[in-house]
Amino acid sequence: MHSDSDPQTLVIVDDHPLVREGLKAILSHEPQLRVIGEAGGLSEALALMQAQVPDLVIIDLALADGDGLDLIRRLKRHHPDIKMLVCSMREETLFAERALHAGALGYVHKSEVALHIIEAVRTTLNGRIFLSPVMVERILHRTSPGVAATDLALDTLSDRELQVFDLLGNGRSTAEIAQGLHLSVKTIESHREKIKRKLQLANSAELIRCATLWSQTQC
Repeated sequence: MHSDSDPQTLVIVDDHPLVREGLKAILSHEPQLRVIGEAGGLSEALALMQAQVPDLVIIDLALADGDGLDLIRRLKRHHPDIKMLVCSMREETLFAERALHAGALGYVHKSEVALHIIEAVRTTLNGRIFLSPVMVERILHRTSPGVAATDLALDTLSDRELQVFDLLGNGRSTAEIAQGLHLSVKTIESHREKIKRKLQLANSAELIRCATLWSQTQC
């Protein structure tokens, strides 16, 4: 248990060292916050939690050896008291609710880190949800006319299907995706077919083109 004078502890999980350094620099100005560890990938993060369990983990969704949503689920299962905050370049309107469902308490887009990361950390450490005003409005008013049709279609994909879609957009073959996710090629092919059907894509060429164009907006 923390006393009021103890700093609250954080771990940063991001596959870019410069991002980790930037977050640590911002957080270092807060005397009640202390970064006690960092990791570049899913496996490294899980190993780190065996040695020390922080109050909050800041997690990117694109990790060196896995997916941030998978890490959130695993941490929620094995360390239910840890609070988690996503900090990612991926589109908040598509991934924020998925992150919350997985077990995170908040979502900050990396383009807004300098403005909002301290507020987001404090909010989630207090057990409250942190989202941008745009995301809150979207959740409250799902049928508002400002929601892009493409985003609505992508909303129909399961977390695994969206993960496969993202990997396809980053140039991974079916076999490479299967190996990386520890699934069979047949399972990945099944996901590809479901994605094509849900996004109303006629063939594999359209699927790859659509995935590639979309992934470029998430970089």
